[in-house]
Amino acid sequence: MLELKGITKRFGQQLAVADESFTVRPGEILGLIGQSGAGKTTTFRMILGFIRPDLGEVRWAGEPIAQINRDIIGYLPEERGLYPKMTVENQVQFFGQLHGMSKAAVNAALPDWMARFEVKGKRTDKVKDLSKGNQQKIQLICALIFQPRLLILDEPFSGLDPVNAGLLEDGIRALQESGAAIIFSSHDMSNVEALSDHLVMLKNGRTVLAGTVEEIRDSYGRTRISLERPSLDEAALRALPGVASVVRHGEHYLLHLTDPAAGRDIFQAVSQGGYIAEFSQQAPDLDEIFRMKVGEADA
Repeated sequence: MLELKGITKRFGQQLAVADESFTVRPGEILGLIGQSGAGKTTTFRMILGFIRPDLGEVRWAGEPIAQINRDIIGYLPEERGLYPKMTVENQVQFFGQLHGMSKAAVNAALPDWMARFEVKGKRTDKVKDLSKGNQQKIQLICALIFQPRLLILDEPFSGLDPVNAGLLEDGIRALQESGAAIIFSSHDMSNVEALSDHLVMLKNGRTVLAGTVEEIRDSYGRTRISLERPSLDEAALRALPGVASVVRHGEHYLLHLTDPAAGRDIFQAVSQGGYIAEFSQQAPDLDEIFRMKVGEADA
């Protein structure tokens, strides 16, 4: 189990991370979200031991992270980097051997990983001759092939099209099922909602949200109404008690409420004017919550 207990890091007068705590158990996935500069990469670097926290501690299986066998940790940095003149096979062998794998073990596992990620190319191709997307897949394979017990992925979906993002999700799920503890960051809230058992949101280095996606959404109440009805008066919608904002797309309206209890009165008001094709009241999705938290003034 990965444990962060009250870690704090400053760079000069700049507070990068403040009193951050969370756990990731074997077989769990934690999504770490926040704007650029929120403290996500600094958190990863403290977990990896690249930098030390000023306060607090990072532990794996009860031991200080600095004392564990580093071969159990897989890491995909946000800044991608491969050796372009190496062949695919030699590239993956290099990273596999850094984590205790033999060349024979890498060679035995590589075809399966290339097939899993649908890499277009041969293991004897030079990395520089692959497309950018396939180079990114090779970097992912380098981080996954040795079956890490702790996997850290910094913006792994960046630059991937939906098909390849789905392949990556499948690869992450497979490692989760094998018992790996996984932590990843992403600016795409759909990835976070799909994969995360728990999530932590950082803002200016401080934790502003933590819990499961369901817990966080439920804490906001059912403050989102999706409504479709022809010939609605948008100004009249905005004037209804409890309506904070209205976004219109043709005959579809998205309402944000200040009070979930206003939903019943809103339904009665809009149903008087004719046929309603859709009316659903839900908790806001993670993307909406993220934007709300980013827009809040700091305490």
